[in-house]
Amino acid sequence: MDYHLKPGHALQGKISVPADKSISHRALMFAAIATGTSDISGLLESEDCLATASALQALGVSVERISAGQWRVVGKGPTALRTPTHALDLGNAGTAMRLLTGLLAGCNINAVLTGDASLCQRPMQRIITPLEKMGAHINATAKGYAPLHLHTHQGLQAIEYVLPVASAQLKSCLLLAGLNAKGTTTIHEPLATRDHSERLLSQMGAILQREEKIIHLTPSLLQATRITVPADISSAAFFMVGASIAPGSSILLHQVGANPTRTGIIDLLRQMGANITLHHHASYGDEPIADIMVKYAPLHGIDIFPADIPRVIDELPVLLIAAACATGPTRVFGAHELTTKESNRLVAIQKGLQALGIKARVENDNITVIPQTLQGGTIDSFGDHRIAMAFSMAALCAQDAITIRNCQPVATSFPAFAACAAKAGLAINEVLYP
Repeated sequence: MDYHLKPGHALQGKISVPADKSISHRALMFAAIATGTSDISGLLESEDCLATASALQALGVSVERISAGQWRVVGKGPTALRTPTHALDLGNAGTAMRLLTGLLAGCNINAVLTGDASLCQRPMQRIITPLEKMGAHINATAKGYAPLHLHTHQGLQAIEYVLPVASAQLKSCLLLAGLNAKGTTTIHEPLATRDHSERLLSQMGAILQREEKIIHLTPSLLQATRITVPADISSAAFFMVGASIAPGSSILLHQVGANPTRTGIIDLLRQMGANITLHHHASYGDEPIADIMVKYAPLHGIDIFPADIPRVIDELPVLLIAAACATGPTRVFGAHELTTKESNRLVAIQKGLQALGIKARVENDNITVIPQTLQGGTIDSFGDHRIAMAFSMAALCAQDAITIRNCQPVATSFPAFAACAAKAGLAINEVLYP
């Protein structure tokens, strides 16, 4: 499937974006090893999250869809999981693979975890190394890629571990393993990352203490709870940028997750001059939410430093679309984690911007964007959902039509993106091909 987009237009109206993908994965997994029945409202029913649900069902967990977005998980504790009869295919879901590996290692389950070609090229050694230090037995490819083969062991031993990279997936993997390890698991983060796992674990009764960038977890049995998943700020980010760059735009994004470990996109857009205000602050459990109002405002380039990256890692592609429409250069430093996503996003962004006539230069882990007049052109998404959606917003300021190739992976996080964007005013058409 391709996207064909006509230039111009503004974004208007009230927009509801899908539920948070990170929280949806965690809600399903944590409920699966809890004791009792957890009701989850607003679960993201994307391909990635459905892969997690299917994997848990293969492990013997009762995971039932009640209605749209409403799911029920009956947990019987970590010892109730059964060895699956087939490999667990997690599609394109990196979060699912990394977190589920920690969960299964802690539950002493034999399993094979695999995924699509993209997922089987993403780095897994970062989780294998600490899990093996805890006593797990995991086989991967020579390069540390999936498929991952987990073998039974005598139980895990807690460790104190300094994360080599700022990664919420790695942190959450070790927390899940630590729930059933002997002793207190202590994790040191180089930079603070999204803390959905810590918030939900605490809500479900885990014995967890947090200091600045240090987490201590004592082995715990989780208790079932009611979970409401907020709208995903990563999905909202596309419309924040679209409204910020398109003259005449004014949009309201409804009940979006406003967790401070995720609001880097708002902070950086405001630094660029964006007109963004938050209203009706509330919370779903321990997760803050708010309505986000965005109106068009002229933007200027900024410098984005390594300390900023963890809070905006998924939003950087669309933020650099904003940079292409700003006045003056934007420079991003220390964005190595962008090279380990569904695509090498530094390269994908550079090539896409250059195809539209924008000067973009990648040097090591840094990228510089120098605005020019946005032309039309054809973009390769590299099979990356966030690249496809980010460049869709570029059409709002382009001089000519834009075609984006290979957009079907958008279904992994935002299945109704094209329809939602069209309703808001983006001139977008999906074009299916054999």
